[in-house]
Amino acid sequence: MIPGPAPKDSFLTLHRKSRTPIWLSLVWRVLLALGLIGIALSVHWFDRDGLRDNIDGHVTFADVLYFTMITITTVGYGDIVPVTPQARMFDTFVVTPVRLFVWLIFLGTAYDFLLKRVWEKWRMSVIQRHLGGHTVVAGYGTSGAEAVCELIRRGKPAETIVVIDERAAALRLAEECGATVLEGDATRNATLEAVKIDKARAIIISAGRDDTSILIVLTARRLAPDVPISVIIRSEDNEALAKQAGATTVINPASFAGLLLAGSTHGPHIADYMADLAAADGRVALHERPVTADEVGRPLAQIGTGLGVRIYRGDSAFGFWEIEAGHLQAGDSILEVVPRMHREGPE
Repeated sequence: MIPGPAPKDSFLTLHRKSRTPIWLSLVWRVLLALGLIGIALSVHWFDRDGLRDNIDGHVTFADVLYFTMITITTVGYGDIVPVTPQARMFDTFVVTPVRLFVWLIFLGTAYDFLLKRVWEKWRMSVIQRHLGGHTVVAGYGTSGAEAVCELIRRGKPAETIVVIDERAAALRLAEECGATVLEGDATRNATLEAVKIDKARAIIISAGRDDTSILIVLTARRLAPDVPISVIIRSEDNEALAKQAGATTVINPASFAGLLLAGSTHGPHIADYMADLAAADGRVALHERPVTADEVGRPLAQIGTGLGVRIYRGDSAFGFWEIEAGHLQAGDSILEVVPRMHREGPE
């Protein structure tokens, strides 16, 4: 059963680590406060004839400054009024800033519960407008985190990676990497729609549980019929279910590790070469690409971009030793081994 839309009271928020240093944000706020006070002070000073001092009848700069600060903070006095310049200056430069900090606490609370929600909705809409060709990672556990790090190492800009997880602690780690993050349930339509899943370049699913991962695959495939989906499945029995749900690639970490371990018993360098192929900093890389027009009709062994090891024709795969690999056709996909230094641009 495909999950329905999220309840109306749920609130999904996209985040991205701000590029503005904290100290710079604080300086801007201080300068804004001083600027507003300066404007009010200037107006009061140039229009000081409109003010009256009930104590001595003479309006000084200290009187204007005092009046400005009292007016800004909307604090009034009753029968106890500072009458000396020293008292007024003390109230201006010591007492009033204290009151301002108290107001900031109240304003901060109002921001967290009211203004922040409006701000985050606006910020989310800005980020959503620029989403396209991004990679969605559902689940930021061990595998998901490693996938994000590997994508960044391979040259993919961190801001084009969107991480979905229900754990705030995990999202903080993802945000530190520069990724866009969304706290939510990836099995829900609304969550995947919020990250523009239909405009994504690829989807990586590593939810930690096979049932959850397969449900995410079902939801994602319904919303994004043509986007490639890679999923981590830990039980061999569930691999077929993940394929039926719509996964393009199913990876079983335990099975793959077993293959490496078994292969290592037949030669000390087999596992090393496999790791070399998979790692971003390896000397060689596996590259999949479509057959070009000038390669049609030629054998796989004669491609000039790398060492061709397999071709994919429709739903069938053929190795370099098979007859089908001796005659490339339009629409074939080539899997080749290429030197890492020859790869250009992000993967």
